[in-house]
Amino acid sequence: MSRTYAILGGGGSFGIAAALYLLDHTDAKKVIGIGRNPLRPGAFSLGIEKRPRYEYYARHVTYELDLLLELLDREKPEVIVNFAAQGEGAVSWKHSWRFFETNSMALARLAEELGKRDYLQRFIQIGTSELYGSVDHAAREDDPIRPSSPYAASKAAFDLHLMSVHRFLKFPMNIIRPSNAYCPAQLLHRVVPKAVVAGLTGRKLPLHGGGRAEKSYIHAKDLGRAIHLVAEKAPLGTVYNCGPELPISIRALVEKTAEALGVPFEQLCEVTGDRLGQDSRYWLDSSAIYRDVGWKPEVSLEEGLAGMVAWGRQYIDQLRDWPTDYVLRA
Repeated sequence: MSRTYAILGGGGSFGIAAALYLLDHTDAKKVIGIGRNPLRPGAFSLGIEKRPRYEYYARHVTYELDLLLELLDREKPEVIVNFAAQGEGAVSWKHSWRFFETNSMALARLAEELGKRDYLQRFIQIGTSELYGSVDHAAREDDPIRPSSPYAASKAAFDLHLMSVHRFLKFPMNIIRPSNAYCPAQLLHRVVPKAVVAGLTGRKLPLHGGGRAEKSYIHAKDLGRAIHLVAEKAPLGTVYNCGPELPISIRALVEKTAEALGVPFEQLCEVTGDRLGQDSRYWLDSSAIYRDVGWKPEVSLEEGLAGMVAWGRQYIDQLRDWPTDYVLRA
């Protein structure tokens, strides 16, 4: 059945990647991107605004809930996918209340209103692997939650809220907890795009703690496919991890990026101190999503990083002067 999808946080790279996947690989009737700002220029929007069956609107989930609901009530999307979040754990120690304001309170208000709408068939929350904290085994969905930053705690709070409103009020939800994702259009405070732009401009990439921390990386195209499979096949109320079989150290990831760029690793990096609250390993057991809907990652790191380098080369005139620090905004 052809459905209308609304993607909150739709102005970010992962929201755009999910929209592109739905437009290119499904019979979605319409895809509506909704973000707090107008779309950024070409390198960070990839021309998605020109695509048929796609529309974009600027609505702020925290401060413009009334306007957001008016839009949703007009379009009546059967599936709402939420990427909207304050999304940088390393900086969440300062102004930590802002992370709860968006990631917990604003989304709880939204969910309460959406529970009154009979057009909604499924709300898919994009969670985070960080709520499991640092692990020595592949974390399962029922493993203890051990958030190690205010960001992770704020994401965990809304996950728990969704579980309760599904159980007692039958709110039609699923949660996907992806590993670290990357893709073209990603802002430059993230390690992969920052490394690509550093390599293309002859700058040094700061490698925190020598890159010892291990994380699991998937291409956002694979996350888009997971969203579609969950929307089509998953039992309501289920929570799914979504990541590769094994983690990789940040150093090894940057080494692979250097190979894709064709530059020596030593030329690309400089070692710096570790970040506050840096977890040593994020690692997910994604067997449940494979069992229920048949999802496994398909885009290899080599293929994905080659695509990132191609994106960087295409847009380097715009990217070379783009900020590389995370900016906390309402």
